[in-house]
Amino acid sequence: MAEGRRRRRMHLSKLYSFSCIRSARESHEKIGQKGYSRVVYCNDPDNVEAIQLRYRGNYVSTTKYTAVNFIPKSLFEQFRRVANMYFLIVACVSFSPLAPYTAVSVLAPLLVVIGATVVKEAVEDWRRRKQDIEANNREVEVYRNSAFHKTRWKKLRVGDIVKVLKDQYFPADLLLLSSSYKDGICYVETMNLDGETNLKLKLALEVTSHLHDEQSSKEFSAVINCEDPNENLYSFFGILSYDGKEYPLSLQQILLRDSKLKNTDYIYGAVIFTGHDTKVMQNATDPPSKRSKIERKMDKIIYILFSTLIFISFIGSVFFGTETKRDLNGGRYRRWYLRPDKPPVFYDPRRPLLAAFLHFLTALMLYGYLIPISLYVSIEIVKVLQSIFINHDQDMYDDETDRPAHARTSNLNEELGQVDTILSDKTGTLTCNSMDFVKCSIAGTAYGRGMTEVEIALAKRKRLGLQETNDTPSDILGHNDDVAGTGKSIKGFNFRDERIMNGQWVNEPNSDAIQKFFRVLAICHTAIPDANDELGEISYEAESPDEAAFVIASRELGFKFFERTQTSIHLHELDYKTGKKVDRVYDLLHVLEFSSSRKRMSVIVRNVENQLLLLCKGADSVIFERLAENGRQFEAQTKEHINKYAEAGLRTLVIAYRELDEEVYTRWEEKILKAKTSLSEDRDALVDAAADEIERDLILLGATAVEDKLQKGVPECINKLSQAGIKIWVLTGDKMETAINIGYACSLLRQDMKQIVITLDSPDIIAVEKQGDKEAVAKASLESIRKQLIQGISQIHSAKGSSDSDNGSSISFGLIIDGKSLAFSLKENVEKSFFELAINCASVICCRSTPKQKALVTRLVKMGTGKTTLSVGDGANDVGMLQEADIGVGISGVEGMQAVMASDFAIAQFRFLERLLLVHGHWCYRRISMMVKLGFHILIIASNRIREEATYLFNISFEVFFCPK
Repeated sequence: MAEGRRRRRMHLSKLYSFSCIRSARESHEKIGQKGYSRVVYCNDPDNVEAIQLRYRGNYVSTTKYTAVNFIPKSLFEQFRRVANMYFLIVACVSFSPLAPYTAVSVLAPLLVVIGATVVKEAVEDWRRRKQDIEANNREVEVYRNSAFHKTRWKKLRVGDIVKVLKDQYFPADLLLLSSSYKDGICYVETMNLDGETNLKLKLALEVTSHLHDEQSSKEFSAVINCEDPNENLYSFFGILSYDGKEYPLSLQQILLRDSKLKNTDYIYGAVIFTGHDTKVMQNATDPPSKRSKIERKMDKIIYILFSTLIFISFIGSVFFGTETKRDLNGGRYRRWYLRPDKPPVFYDPRRPLLAAFLHFLTALMLYGYLIPISLYVSIEIVKVLQSIFINHDQDMYDDETDRPAHARTSNLNEELGQVDTILSDKTGTLTCNSMDFVKCSIAGTAYGRGMTEVEIALAKRKRLGLQETNDTPSDILGHNDDVAGTGKSIKGFNFRDERIMNGQWVNEPNSDAIQKFFRVLAICHTAIPDANDELGEISYEAESPDEAAFVIASRELGFKFFERTQTSIHLHELDYKTGKKVDRVYDLLHVLEFSSSRKRMSVIVRNVENQLLLLCKGADSVIFERLAENGRQFEAQTKEHINKYAEAGLRTLVIAYRELDEEVYTRWEEKILKAKTSLSEDRDALVDAAADEIERDLILLGATAVEDKLQKGVPECINKLSQAGIKIWVLTGDKMETAINIGYACSLLRQDMKQIVITLDSPDIIAVEKQGDKEAVAKASLESIRKQLIQGISQIHSAKGSSDSDNGSSISFGLIIDGKSLAFSLKENVEKSFFELAINCASVICCRSTPKQKALVTRLVKMGTGKTTLSVGDGANDVGMLQEADIGVGISGVEGMQAVMASDFAIAQFRFLERLLLVHGHWCYRRISMMVKLGFHILIIASNRIREEATYLFNISFEVFFCPK
């Protein structure tokens, strides 16, 4: 039955005209050379040559310690403290007769301090260990001995054939061989890798897409030659040798470990990289040892005190040695009552240097008051109490998730009060991982009465108040009372307007345009409906949250998309002429998919009236220039609405359509099919040109406005942190457009802020890339980035100069840089310019960042400023960043607990960061500072006592200490 259901599914390769069918542009000429020498024997891991390669197993460890190195490594960490090292030496010497007190008095407090810290380290590392055990012992089906058997992840080997089911994580980096779809496509969620909630589409090679059972797997045998393990998440080079032919491999066929299979019943894959060779582990960093700045300063003070101690002991020893030497004069003893004729080794006039040295050691122990071990004990106790305060703070407790704040380490409490720069993830940290349809403009009329958080903030700043809206902020943002008259919240839909809801749109003057508008939203997408027969509800699996929001909006407003086949889309919609609900079927002829270069998506359909329609949605910059002369009727009003939506921090898309003539369509279809089947290197260009040709002479319908919903209280939190002088950087794996919109929504970017965009999407670089010379591309890219950075720096300096001369307020700048540009900006000869530009900007947003780039940027900020940095994130892709920063804060959100396990502090919502830093951080720093001051105040009193004792001992020449017992 399951097989029958699979066969009834769409043959989606006919729909995905671009990304799935696109040939890899990358050259595979380097295969076999250095960096491209990996050989994988698919379905034959026991091959003699495969065994000789000795690839790593699939066991993964993210712990800081192992059973073997725990004791030496943890002790090394403890004895990095100067005071601990001093007391260790003193404890060792205290077992000798030189000690003026018992060994227990020194050893006991030292063992208490070190033991407590070692136990705490062990507990924290055991938590990481449990996470590793859980991951390594997950089960997956692997093909061995002519059948599929369940085995644990850690037992996988390079070359194994595995079967991964829907909603399961991939156990290693796999080559996609086939899927439950006949044409070998599958959907993948890469949230744990790049933080994106979008579903990525992967496509198997046609020659392997027939693998669907044990028999076909038994007969399958191939060899993969590919690149060596590396951290680059966005590229892959390889060649599949199968049936005597070679097929180029690209990232389109690779399924990365820790990404999840979605909307696909199962896939078959061949293991290419295992364990620490996988790309996600290549991006990981070892857990660091973090120490607070106060602790480092105390070490410096201890150095000074230790130097003072040595100086005092040295002076006393000089006097003692001199006096001891004078006791022997002409064979007679001056101080005969000390019995120098029977001297111990501590007092021997015949060996005054040795006696002076032993006295020096005794004095080091005797004047140990100068080194305050009690202060360390007291500080550890105070830190533990502070952690308890953080853990039990009701104001940082999240009712929805039932999660309190958690201080996972007590070493860094006071660091929270010294944070200079915050480096934050976006998706799941600042946002809720969802998009809401909130406004739209149709036929020149704006619909949607709600206000976003950004609009409310703008109204407050302009002193307009909210009285005119008759709503409070919570009323405006949080309620959907008018949604379909149900009064319940609908994910992805936060739209309110009685003019077009509940079927009232039929009474609007431009009801025909409204109907076409929502038809485009219901048809122009690649989403797939998932019906729940028990509840009678339909949910949608979409490539992006935007698409899901559009389909949900069209459903709620009367255009319900409920079924999709290989060649048709079925809608249940309201006919405004008859006022009845009808089912309409649209024949799906072509899907011209969205891409970052095209910035638009189109579908070509035939309706029941036999009309050919091209339905299009895309960025305003590309749609407006493709409008027909008679299709610009509402252009001015729509542009005005788009500008207002942008000011409100909303993401906008323009909706348009075109009626196609049969003859025009026939000619175009011949051209697009010819382009797709072309074997030339410029096939992609031919396909793009054909698509561009048909996407012309469009008729404008309107625009959509979608809100990437921020977590509650994010703008207010960022505003408070900015007022406290804390700089905020956003490092995200999302696209530039998405990141910029969120920057506006959370007040990180403002309308009065001047943007500096660093990107490699210039025509010059694209022209060089088409030539295929990678060295030339790298050289040109590096030079382009260097020029852009220098221009940005000069732009800031000139703006500062003009503002100083005008005595006016300075212009603030926001830096936006994409991942490709960031890779070149972090090179040794460029990173200084990048850092100089970044620290002179009020806000910094790094887009398309890999986990390793996030960690490198964090390190650059930490080392460059020399001040305390804090990283905050919620996913596995943020772990490196959290570990690299002085303080790592994990958000216990929807992306699992990897970030929390790698963090120093855990909170449930970003808004709690305000209280964590400005309240707990302030008081922790103040209390520890007072404790240190008190400790050294007591030390001064103790030093006075030492001075008195030293004077007394010098006067009697230490005779009391060295008399025979």
